[in-house]
Amino acid sequence: MTLTLHEVTLTYPDGEGRVTALDSVRLDVPAGSLTAVVGPSGSGKSSLLAVAATLVTPEHGQVLVDGVDTASLSRAEKAALRRERVGIVFQQPNLLPALTAAEQLQVMAHLSGRSPARTRDRVRELLAAVGLTEQADRRPHQLSGGQRQRVNIARALMNEPAVLLVDEPTSALDHERGAGVLDLLVTLTRQWSTATVLVTHDRTLLDRMDRTASMADGRLTMPVTEEVTG
Repeated sequence: MTLTLHEVTLTYPDGEGRVTALDSVRLDVPAGSLTAVVGPSGSGKSSLLAVAATLVTPEHGQVLVDGVDTASLSRAEKAALRRERVGIVFQQPNLLPALTAAEQLQVMAHLSGRSPARTRDRVRELLAAVGLTEQADRRPHQLSGGQRQRVNIARALMNEPAVLLVDEPTSALDHERGAGVLDLLVTLTRQWSTATVLVTHDRTLLDRMDRTASMADGRLTMPVTEEVTG
């Protein structure tokens, strides 16, 4: 398993008490597979992604990313792990306005110390994989919403992560463009053997997932090993 959460519990202060965001969550995501997590707002989906990304440390439980137990890592070591082994696709692309599509990816490689030659090859490879070879020199305002989201996905894959965490990638897109982005995520998960977790409100997407889980009140209420049938 490339991403494992075992009995993870996370609470937040709430007045004089605490509210439970994650309640003994267990999740195993194998490499090369895509698991969807669905549930209403406030159910714990965002907290799940934050813990999986090592952005938030749970009170209890174990989080393993590519075999590494994150509980033993310092803050700097967690940042390095995120940079090298975790890709995050945000709901909004948040691309840097002054940079071209290619340069958005190059920044990620620079942060990880990748050599210029390897960076050029990887940028070309990923832009081709997401169908944006001809848009490599365009800036965000010259790209469509779907194209910006494709750059967002390519950027998350730049450093060859073991884990890909995706937050509502189709929420700002129409049905056709959203379906195209989902198809791309499925293809790239297989191609790059990432353990992909996709948080979504859109249940029409679930027939393409390998597994699905439902969240309610901080608990995963459906076994993650149950396959979705379309």
